[in-house]
Amino acid sequence: MSNYKNRGIKMRLVAIVGRPNVGKSTLFNKLVGKRLSIVDDTPGVTRDRIYSRCEWLDREFMLIDTGGIEPKTDDVILAQMREQAMLAVESADCIIFVADLTTGVTANDSEVAAMLMKSGKPVVLAVNKDDKIGEPPPEFYEFYNLGLGEPIAVSAVHGHGTGDLLEAVFENLPPDEPEPYDEDVIKVAVIGKPNVGKSSLINRITGEERSIVSDIAGTTRDAVDSEVKRGEDKFVFIDTAGMRRKAKVVENIEHFSVLRALMAVDRADVCVVMIDANEGFTEQDSKVAGYAHDKGKACVIAVNKWDAVQDKTDSTMREYQKKLEVDFSFMSYAPFVFISAKTGARLDKLFELIKEVHEQHSRRISTGVLNDMLSYATSRVQPPSDKGKRLKVYYMTQAASNPPTFVVFCNSKELFHYSYQRYIENQIRDTFGLDKTPIKMNIRERGE
Repeated sequence: MSNYKNRGIKMRLVAIVGRPNVGKSTLFNKLVGKRLSIVDDTPGVTRDRIYSRCEWLDREFMLIDTGGIEPKTDDVILAQMREQAMLAVESADCIIFVADLTTGVTANDSEVAAMLMKSGKPVVLAVNKDDKIGEPPPEFYEFYNLGLGEPIAVSAVHGHGTGDLLEAVFENLPPDEPEPYDEDVIKVAVIGKPNVGKSSLINRITGEERSIVSDIAGTTRDAVDSEVKRGEDKFVFIDTAGMRRKAKVVENIEHFSVLRALMAVDRADVCVVMIDANEGFTEQDSKVAGYAHDKGKACVIAVNKWDAVQDKTDSTMREYQKKLEVDFSFMSYAPFVFISAKTGARLDKLFELIKEVHEQHSRRISTGVLNDMLSYATSRVQPPSDKGKRLKVYYMTQAASNPPTFVVFCNSKELFHYSYQRYIENQIRDTFGLDKTPIKMNIRERGE
């Protein structure tokens, strides 16, 4: 689990760039430890930027894979890939420039190197496809001619040299920058698909036109922080660009906006998932909320534009929420609030829920009290058995908060069926009032 959020560190961006077919995606997959980028010998397979956390020696950064840079091309797709890559370069704190040992230094390599030097960003030169162990071959040394400093020989396929590469990246990253806010500030990311009223909500809360408000979807390009104080409570609202389905992300600049929105979720303590009352639940709402859910964030689902819903009766809100509870069944802990960013209706309720879910999300429970609850729960509903062997639950402890994470020790993971896990989780929620936060449970056999 990432410790950046707990330490309040703003994550750095590192972009992998280079001409097509030098092994950028293979290197990206090796560094992040997942097969996220499509790897193919056809130039131009990675057309969009792909990003993932990269962790090494208890430090991490966000790594962006890019399509290949062709400095001069009339091909429309290659030209778009070049723009994508240069956007990544502009936003990155450090750049990994990948070249190909087997082809030597090409004219395109020299042109890309010149472009990168003009950017003024720190560049680490990785010479890929050095697949043999030992000293690199003589042709490796011609890469010094690119003027980017000492090249690092790597094999993206086998992983050789990746440790030296990451060490060089961290040497070139600027110092870690703590979040500029006090610990008692609640950071709130306002997320949702485009044009649901995120900027309007922030403008209503702050009383200022901090964010541009427009009916044109995608007006907000970057995440914008707005500090808000209500009584003794302090909040920072992070307005994010609307997250779209990938097929709908057409403008180059919007790819980076999506990345900023995802990083805003990573920074946040609470996510306000906004949906449009007139449109109802859509597949894109589930994607946006799903990202926050997967990250274990405390969430509030805010149904905006409730003032514009026609023909409301006393039961309209209750019926609408019942339907949404089915739609959002994957995050049944998230409370709902029906608001109007335009009129300010129920914004007090929104603030109450933000405070409540944040308190639950960061709550810690002592081991003694937890095990009293566990003893009562297992005596009330006997643990399951199979073929004469019964599950024995020995004890549990809380390993972390944000979200509350519990480790349960037992005699057999196999016997600890999902249904019994849900029973124990529900007992935790009921006993300790954790009904509005995600909970994680790790099952371990004694001795692990």
